[in-house]
Amino acid sequence: MNLKKLNLIMKYVVPVIFLTGTSVFGKSSIQKLTSKDKAEKVKSEVQEAAKEPRIPNNSRKHSVGIGIGQTFVRGDFEDTGEDQITWDLFYNYAASYSFDLLVNFHHSKHDFSRFYSQMTSLNLGIKTKLYQIDAFSPFAMGGFGFYAPRVQRELNGQMVESDTKVVFGYHIGIGGDLRLNEKVTVGLLGQYHNPFDVKQDNAPEVEGRYYKLLITAFYSF
Repeated sequence: MNLKKLNLIMKYVVPVIFLTGTSVFGKSSIQKLTSKDKAEKVKSEVQEAAKEPRIPNNSRKHSVGIGIGQTFVRGDFEDTGEDQITWDLFYNYAASYSFDLLVNFHHSKHDFSRFYSQMTSLNLGIKTKLYQIDAFSPFAMGGFGFYAPRVQRELNGQMVESDTKVVFGYHIGIGGDLRLNEKVTVGLLGQYHNPFDVKQDNAPEVEGRYYKLLITAFYSF
């Protein structure tokens, strides 16, 4: 084969073979990509992804938790006690995507010189998520509960302890939760407690209120 024929083959035959092969395999790839089976597979993958939302629905879950922070006493409690670090116990039930039932128990004694203020409470509240950003959800809450405040104060020159009586009261609060994983949630809670006045037999009634600023941690099951 001379050089002239080789040049003709390279010039005409090779490009024809290349274009033919590209056309055949390219058409096959496009048909495969747009085939009914491929469309069904993509549809199935989209449906599966929709079943697993980025923000999981954690309703119908129980949680137990603890809160640690500062309690600020006011009213008669401020006259006979000082602000101090205290702890609270919590139980939370996620009734729906937006609303939770929150049960709280706390007990603390605040000393000041020869006086003291003592707060004990078991209360229930409704907690509502205001909105949700990824795993973080700010919330507001409020509810009622049972309170048993007690103070030791000076009356007519003598130290007198008030009668311990259980009274009704209310509480409101705001905060935010950050879900670390399916089991653990941490957050902040600011809460205002106002037990109703406690009447005494032979002394002025006990009237006071207090605030709490807590760091919280919950374990879900």
